Amino acid sequence: MPSLPIVAVVGATASGKSELALDLAERLGGEIVNTDAMQLYRGMDIGTAKLPESERRGIPHHLLDLLEVTEPATVAEFQRWARDVIADCRRRGVVPVLVGGSALYTRAILDEFDFPGTDAEVRARYDAALVELGPEALHRRLAEVDPAAAAGIIPTNGRRIVRALEVIEITGRPFTATLPPPRYADPATVQVGVDIDRPTLDDRIARRVERMWEQGFVDEVRALAGHGLRDGLTANRALGYRQVLAFLDGEITEEEAKEQTVTGTRRFARRQDSWFRKDDRITWVRHDDPERLEAALAAEAQAADTQA
Repeated sequence: MPSLPIVAVVGATASGKSELALDLAERLGGEIVNTDAMQLYRGMDIGTAKLPESERRGIPHHLLDLLEVTEPATVAEFQRWARDVIADCRRRGVVPVLVGGSALYTRAILDEFDFPGTDAEVRARYDAALVELGPEALHRRLAEVDPAAAAGIIPTNGRRIVRALEVIEITGRPFTATLPPPRYADPATVQVGVDIDRPTLDDRIARRVERMWEQGFVDEVRALAGHGLRDGLTANRALGYRQVLAFLDGEITEEEAKEQTVTGTRRFARRQDSWFRKDDRITWVRHDDPERLEAALAAEAQAADTQA
């Protein structure tokens, strides 16, 4: 008997992934599995565009609000959590529909993906450099030795930059060379990408950031700062949150925080798109195509047929 499919909706931030994922979950009798690293955190709602309960159409959502902002998150941990959720969904006869913009997290879940070891001494040295020099400086160093890895990591994500540099030093190879070839862990997997042109996406990002401020984003960050956001190794690197913290600390103006959030998000969206475009297993559907759901369902049906 063929397995229930695993469906992943991928693409750039603000492209419309969440809506398509909900449409697919409704039609397939599925449940949503979050693959956005920052939506793991309780209280990080506005800045991560986490769908409020009222907009989830009664569809169960998994891997949201699991951690406090002071707790770190690793790809290896997330892989384990997500695969457990996926297995549970399928045991219950439910199609798991993955959605989120964290490209490495998505690959780690879907593909045959093991993680290189670690070296405490090397890690400690890069951790110290992170504190002394800051993530942007280490990101520039990473770009010199492994441009492809740097392109896939936000310059403010210090933990992932440190990890990439550590792996490069331990293995003597580019971080990207340690990533396995694209091969699904379960053949009953389909990826659907939301295709959107850059001018439209840039406009959507600007409008999203404006809505974030209108919805009280600064107050959200201020409240999280009171719960240790500045001390978090992962959460405080999220786009927007770092910029607002800088505003609250008097380092930049509020308008500068907003502008930096827009420009940073646009750069991140380009890196996301570049990453996903390299995966020829993805079926792309236009964000504004009225038939996009049917096209996505056709891709899912084709994957199911290969299992029959």
